[in-house]
Amino acid sequence: MKKVIAIIDIGKTNKKLFLFDENYHVVSQNSIQFDEIVDEDGFPCDDIESIEKWILSEIKKIQDKGDFKIKALNFSTHGASLIYLNEKGQRIAPLYNYLKPLDLSDFEDFYKSNGGVEEFSRKTASPAYGMLNTGIQMLRLRKYKPEIWKNVKTILHYPQYLSFLFTKKITADFTSVGAHTATWDFDNMKYHKWLKDEDITLPEPCKGNEAIITDINGEQIAVGSGLHDSSSSIIPILENDKGKDFVLLSTGTWIITMNPFSAETLTQHQLKNNCLCFMTPEKQQVKSSMQFLGRIHEVYLKALSDHFKVDVNTHLDLVLNNTLCKELLDTSTRVFLSEGIDTDFEAHPELLQKFTSYETAYYQLIYEISKKVISGINLISDKNVNISNVYISGGFNRNEVFIEFLKLLKPNITIKISDCKNESALGAALLMKDYLK
Repeated sequence: MKKVIAIIDIGKTNKKLFLFDENYHVVSQNSIQFDEIVDEDGFPCDDIESIEKWILSEIKKIQDKGDFKIKALNFSTHGASLIYLNEKGQRIAPLYNYLKPLDLSDFEDFYKSNGGVEEFSRKTASPAYGMLNTGIQMLRLRKYKPEIWKNVKTILHYPQYLSFLFTKKITADFTSVGAHTATWDFDNMKYHKWLKDEDITLPEPCKGNEAIITDINGEQIAVGSGLHDSSSSIIPILENDKGKDFVLLSTGTWIITMNPFSAETLTQHQLKNNCLCFMTPEKQQVKSSMQFLGRIHEVYLKALSDHFKVDVNTHLDLVLNNTLCKELLDTSTRVFLSEGIDTDFEAHPELLQKFTSYETAYYQLIYEISKKVISGINLISDKNVNISNVYISGGFNRNEVFIEFLKLLKPNITIKISDCKNESALGAALLMKDYLK
């Protein structure tokens, strides 16, 4: 029976289970999607009950089948998601969607009492993103749902809740609390004092490689506390390229540019331009630029398909047109994206009237996305430090047009396509290596 590490990898769209062997090769995997449900306000959210049942069922199936022996189990999930438990350890609220609208003006007094929006956001490395700041999610629940809040005993980030399903232990990890939560003081590298002022207690984070030996269906398995997926995706590269400076473009719904080697404190200028900090499992700052560019790409693929009457995946069949890339670089026209921070994430089909072909429209879109990405790389690079290596992971690492534009816009960089797939899951597995014995 082959020894494996099982990883539950939860994205906004796909929920996956991977089994990694002793060489960290994927020996089994499956994926599922769940229809969204709605919360008590009628806003779409993940069906956490169905996700729970699927996870518990899949682990038991592997154990019952007997082809693999699970030695360790860990979790990687998207961020900005909280689970609230009552005194009995029962979930008492939906898994609220981080895209749910939130009026920040309702929290003016909170920001004012903590140094103002700009200083508070700098100190917590968390731009004022509304529901994307889990600390603000907590205050929102307390303000608008007092009937739920009065029963809240424990607050867990999503990865730690999945761990709790098996261990029944309350945990936290640095990657989750450090992911634009507005709860972590990056100046002093500890929880911000506002939590104590507001009488909110969160679990103390533990290192990511610490696991809890747990009985799961009669077998002893080391269960990790889980971690934030973007932070997890950088672990395999840090393991392989020790001592080399690089930035990682983690591409998906978000394009997140991460620099784990920045020694400089986050500045107000960076903060105002979509920069923030994540943390590694070892509590190390990771200067990052976070842009919702994958979402913009996704909505325009549908608009392009409708406008030009072609398949939605037509972009995958385009042959790289170097001449068109250079022409767009020379003209430097802006059509789809705003000059500063993008706040409009819906397609505007009327803009496609400007183009005579699918190819020219798509290339223009990718040119503008690429410019934003290069701007993000420049913003998170320390002064007098030239980053030469750029890794690309996720869906855009197969996009030749995107890669060509990056090379043209910043000729001094070397683009490296991450040779491992499923980086978030692999990062979570690597943290469990001491238990695969």
